[in-house]
Amino acid sequence: MMSSDILKAGERLDDLQCRGYHIIQNPDTFCFGMDAVLLSDYATPKPKGQVIDLGTGTGVIPLLMRGRNKGSHFTGLEIQEYSADMARRSVAYNQLEQDIDIVCGDIKEVPCLFKAASFDIVTSNPPYITQNHGLENAMAPKNIARHEILVSLEDVINAAAYLLKEGGNFVMVHKPFRLAEIIRTLSMYKLELKRLCMVQPYQDKEPNMVLIEASKGGKPMVKVEPALVVYNKDGTYTKDLLQRYEH
Repeated sequence: MMSSDILKAGERLDDLQCRGYHIIQNPDTFCFGMDAVLLSDYATPKPKGQVIDLGTGTGVIPLLMRGRNKGSHFTGLEIQEYSADMARRSVAYNQLEQDIDIVCGDIKEVPCLFKAASFDIVTSNPPYITQNHGLENAMAPKNIARHEILVSLEDVINAAAYLLKEGGNFVMVHKPFRLAEIIRTLSMYKLELKRLCMVQPYQDKEPNMVLIEASKGGKPMVKVEPALVVYNKDGTYTKDLLQRYEH
């Protein structure tokens, strides 16, 4: 399939540098960032497991996870039809229709879309910002991705708890300043925090992301992993970061 056959106005085809996979993106709407790459590495599906990504955008997390984890089946749930359409076309371009499904729907309505306890892994890179004051167009795709306009943190965790099998894992990337709220909300929905990794842009800078894994019905014991530093002093990627991406 030629790239010109699947691209629409303003779109481009980007190399994911993962098993030759490519992804369709539109820089005028939204492009994935480092947080999605780190999340896809942090989540490890069980062999032949069922995985769903909540708020999948253009499908980068299912694509990257499929590249690293053959045998599992991946579903991406996305509320914006334009983003979901790009994700479907990326799946088709990479000939992964048997392994990845893209569903257009609302995280708050997962009981209408999926059976309870039907997934082994739930992932999410949700909006981080609680306030949307001052936005000229709150419904713009970039703002929906960054601000809690259509979905809240609790909505995401509630959906994850509904979708997960007993013993299944919810894996999320978020901001450290909301960590206390995250832990409280996970506990409210019977999801026990199991792993935590802070992500620092530089060795001497405070963390600006946190990777979290919680287990449905898990016992209260948390593994706090060494922080991941993204950049060396000269601005190049650290060895740890490169190993995670190439994993």
